[in-house]
Amino acid sequence: MLVCVRTCVRACVCVLPSAPLTYGQQTFLLLYLSSVFTGSYTGLLPDRNMSRAADRLRLLINHLDPSPASIVSFIPYTFETDLLTPEQRVFYEENGFLLIKNLVSEEDIDRFRKAFERICRQEVKVPGLVVMRDVAIAKSEFVPDQKAVSKLQDFQEDPELFRYCSLPQILKYVECFTGPNIMAMHTMLINKPPDAGKKTSRHPMHQDLHYFPFRPADRIVCSWTAMEKVTRQNGCLVVLPGTHQGTLQEHDYPEWEGGVNKMYHGVRGYDPQQPRVHLEMEKGDTVFFHPLLIHGSGMNQTQGFRKAISCHYASGDCYYIDVKGTTQENIENEALDIAVRKYGVEGDVHFKDVWMIRGRLVQGERLSL
Repeated sequence: MLVCVRTCVRACVCVLPSAPLTYGQQTFLLLYLSSVFTGSYTGLLPDRNMSRAADRLRLLINHLDPSPASIVSFIPYTFETDLLTPEQRVFYEENGFLLIKNLVSEEDIDRFRKAFERICRQEVKVPGLVVMRDVAIAKSEFVPDQKAVSKLQDFQEDPELFRYCSLPQILKYVECFTGPNIMAMHTMLINKPPDAGKKTSRHPMHQDLHYFPFRPADRIVCSWTAMEKVTRQNGCLVVLPGTHQGTLQEHDYPEWEGGVNKMYHGVRGYDPQQPRVHLEMEKGDTVFFHPLLIHGSGMNQTQGFRKAISCHYASGDCYYIDVKGTTQENIENEALDIAVRKYGVEGDVHFKDVWMIRGRLVQGERLSL
């Protein structure tokens, strides 16, 4: 009889009714049942009859299997770490991003800004750092300051900037998506310039996984922190909720009249009418998002620069793949060409070699990566 009860309880979670639940509703049911079975229910569904039913189910499940892992182990995108609330886990499962307010202190952000400015003034040299300029100003005359720089990429050798990647308050959220072994794989400080009138400050809609030769995608996450107030006017992030549940799409340079910045590939053929969310943020707010989430940013229509700092993390258990013959081959060829020209690399160089150099362990063990 107990076996039958266990089967019925799990069937109510795993089998869809004739009117299918949404993905988020299914996940919510999983998390809710897990909480009531283990005594951690906090009143999300305060129905008296449901409460009595939950008491009976809890009594039964205590005789069967008290572990919530037996119920939520197959939820694909997040781990149970006692940090994310059920509502937050459901939101990320259904939408592919999660915004945490006021996560990084103003003091830390000011330190990152000063480190950025020292690099722009060429007061320090950082090995491996890529300094990028917007295509609209790349060939113009300029003095060495932050107005000439639109992005720093691969700042892992700068101790002050890389400190962002190991902030405890960032890593405790990252662990919810990657697990305990955490590699910092890709670092950026974006300094979106005022648009020069050609809309080149836009970033086309894309999926970050297009750039990564490692998997699985569900164990990769980006943290993106606003270094000042980010609005639609200065080009906030734009996301297409739920697109992380799809597959990696074909990417290439969009055909924009004003030109496109180097390596700013975009998704080909996505539906521009798909519902989108503009992530307006305050200084210190941080958004975590899945590498298959389609996102981009609009042009900066203000006179100031819009700064953000970010890091892509992957589980130390992730592994490299060969992207030859896939939709990622174009970005592999471009990245290897840059490596040959910039660093004089010779011989048999592979895409994963570029990423192995970038990767840094920030928590736990470095395994496959």
